[in-house]
Amino acid sequence: MTTKNNAPTFQIGETVVYPGHGVGVITGIEEQEIAGFKLELLVVGFDAGKLTVRIPMAKAKSSGLRKLSEPAVVQQAIEILSGKARVKRGVWSRRAADFQERIASGQLTAIAEVLRDLNRGRLQEEISYSERQLIEGAMEFMVREVAAVNHITDTEARTLIEQSLANAPRSGKPDDNEAAA
Repeated sequence: MTTKNNAPTFQIGETVVYPGHGVGVITGIEEQEIAGFKLELLVVGFDAGKLTVRIPMAKAKSSGLRKLSEPAVVQQAIEILSGKARVKRGVWSRRAADFQERIASGQLTAIAEVLRDLNRGRLQEEISYSERQLIEGAMEFMVREVAAVNHITDTEARTLIEQSLANAPRSGKPDDNEAAA
């Protein structure tokens, strides 16, 4: 359902995705007067941090608020996780900024690419604090959307994501099990 200007319409009780905060539920639509202007606001609640965000209806689309991804997009994101990581060389701060930008986009496939590219399998314990923060942020965002779209628990969604990451090809030396195979 869309309005005349082709912007999506949102309804109370609808589950949505808001970049920077993840998956939330529209808990209300209210009207407030701000600086002499009456604004219609979407009230979005997020379970994770007991956070409530009010977004002007007119700015909903430009703010990145969107409906949940289609199941086909979720499947595509899961498939991305099991692909070969695209390791970029260069200064970590530039790569980190790129990863943060992709996470902040709120697009599930971009977030899956971040997880895939930072995935190190068994060597995951050797990552830096900043990499761990990026991975956890991307993982939480993806877990919540995959769970909401597939109507499964967060734990089941995390298991699905971790299994896909475990199936990704590894570069470098094979471990003892791979060498024996």
